[in-house]
Amino acid sequence: MKTYNVGIIGCTGMVGQRFALLLANHPWFKVKALAASSRSAGKTYEEALGSRWAMKDPVPEELKSMMVYDAGTDVEKIAAEVDFVFCAVDMPKDEIRALEERYAKAECPVVSNNSAHRWTPDVPMVIPEVNPDHIEVIKDQRARLGTKRGFIAVKSNCSIQGYVPVLTALNEKFGLKKALACTYQAISGAGKTFERWPEMVDNVIPYIGGEEEKSEREPLKIWGTLKNGVINPAKKPSITAQCIRVPVTDGHMAAVFASFKKKVDLEEAVKLIKAYKGRPQELELPSAPKQYMHYFEENDRPQTKSERDLEKGMAVSVGRLREDSQFDVKFICLAHNTLRGAAGGAVLLAELLCAEGYMD
Repeated sequence: MKTYNVGIIGCTGMVGQRFALLLANHPWFKVKALAASSRSAGKTYEEALGSRWAMKDPVPEELKSMMVYDAGTDVEKIAAEVDFVFCAVDMPKDEIRALEERYAKAECPVVSNNSAHRWTPDVPMVIPEVNPDHIEVIKDQRARLGTKRGFIAVKSNCSIQGYVPVLTALNEKFGLKKALACTYQAISGAGKTFERWPEMVDNVIPYIGGEEEKSEREPLKIWGTLKNGVINPAKKPSITAQCIRVPVTDGHMAAVFASFKKKVDLEEAVKLIKAYKGRPQELELPSAPKQYMHYFEENDRPQTKSERDLEKGMAVSVGRLREDSQFDVKFICLAHNTLRGAAGGAVLLAELLCAEGYMD
């Protein structure tokens, strides 16, 4: 695979920082441009970050002295330097949509962590192991935008990264009818640390703005079909969700209840979960976990501390699959929200797009 020059738009935020770490030693991607708001523009990355660096690992040395562009006014300059960009900006959704289209129309593909374009019908929203075929809609999006190379592709919400793959693995054999998901989400999902959010210490907040709607709707686009140049969301199964903020640094856990058309054989279901793999594993993409989903037999697993970093934070952990008195089965699952759920998932999507020829 050839080397691609990439940019990080929104480089100073929590997800932008995670992008910086993931891309610093990436075998295919080399960071050539960093961009943020006008407040950070013209400063070195180290100066722009100030005291905001929130990662455990230090700022990559090769990025410290790189000058930060203005994400809004320097679109053409950035597009001239890179093959594509990762986008993780903190702006109103209408402004994000406009900004990402500006990059796409400058013939600079955008792999976005933002939610602004997730419901644009010809923008693929992809979990690479689940619906890689949706990237085929890019040719239709390019026709609409009038571009040759430029397009926008997005990753889905961090909260669904654990349970959608499990339900997908079981659906083909047993036929999913409905699901209920209660998610217990880490504070890094809000771009926070305990130092910056002391109210979360020894506390639980039973509301995350917009998260329940995303958790209920986004799986339906993931499971949708490509027809007439757009992604048509699935109409079933029905999903209901409650999303809760818990005092954990990283890692979104979910308690999931599901009913199926056929009786679920628990032993067979565990085998399906363990064996499930997708296009990233077939292609042996650099960020792909060797085993996508790991099943734990112990009653007290998966646990956030011990499992969130499994396979460099890109695997899904599952446990406690059992019969339920109201639904057919229930289980617990866990995914690292800023790795698999955010920057890592976007990097894996970019690898898929490169391997399938969309960045050439």
